[in-house]
Amino acid sequence: MIKELQIGNVTLQNNLILAPMAGVTDLPFRLLCKEQGAGLLCMEMVSAKAILYKNKNTEELLSIDPRENPVSLQLFGSDPVIMGEIAKQIEERPFDILDINMGCPVPKVVNNGDGSALMKNPILAGKIIEATAKAIKKPVTVKIRKGFDDDHVNAVEMARIAQESGAAAVAVHGRTREQYYSGKADWDIIRQVKEAVSIPVIGNGDILTARDVIRMREQTGCDGFMIARGAEGNPWIFKQILHYFETGEELGKPDFIEVRDMILRHARMQIDFKGEYTAIREMRKHAAWYTAGYKNSSKLRARVCEVETYEGLEELFNEVLERIGNEE
Repeated sequence: MIKELQIGNVTLQNNLILAPMAGVTDLPFRLLCKEQGAGLLCMEMVSAKAILYKNKNTEELLSIDPRENPVSLQLFGSDPVIMGEIAKQIEERPFDILDINMGCPVPKVVNNGDGSALMKNPILAGKIIEATAKAIKKPVTVKIRKGFDDDHVNAVEMARIAQESGAAAVAVHGRTREQYYSGKADWDIIRQVKEAVSIPVIGNGDILTARDVIRMREQTGCDGFMIARGAEGNPWIFKQILHYFETGEELGKPDFIEVRDMILRHARMQIDFKGEYTAIREMRKHAAWYTAGYKNSSKLRARVCEVETYEGLEELFNEVLERIGNEE
């Protein structure tokens, strides 16, 4: 179940993978997930055209820390020539795997013909994968969805094309583009893909606990497990799953002291990476995720949104902790 996974010439120590999430899986968050045992970290998606035109914001997205490896860099784009050229141009950077995004549902990406729009054009998708895989020696993987909508469910066809075009693995999100992230992920489509190709298949969608990993493996036979929203505010999920498979024991939710410490450490790492102004504003959503489900968390979220400095954040969480201590 939890085992080493071979993707091309890259060996992952375990098959638990942090999904690429725009605005979430930046360098500080990836490092926190790595510490908790993630077998592969996926970076936020980067536009091939943005690299081509030397957009100044892409450099931050391309930053990799030596402690992260193995790490997967994710490109998106719909021009095979540009995708191949950019892959070659960035190959010297310290990532291990290059992933092609064919699953992003966001309108501004889809309307440009990128992301999950490529699910509607399998021939072009194949050309992109082939051009990229031929351009570099590092393994190329592809992230797809079930299909564009319920009338066009073609993950199996896309996975076969990916394999024929040189992809070393494929990740399948069991929702259509039209579903975005709502409703239940269809794991049966992951099973169908697994039965159709010989390259590793990574299942994605609704993995929140170790039991979900067991169920997904039983239902799909997939080779790896990609965790997305289950990791938001919960980098501990990797440790919890690994612990369960090692001991058979379920780890409970961290206590509030551990949550407070993780939030403050995450904030300090964000500040080092992005500066206080941006970091504290980005930490607002992370703090909301970290504290979801704890007592009075909605009131706390409202107060976090007013915080503008690290000192303010620290003060707020120390005050909450003190109040919890007095209530016990």
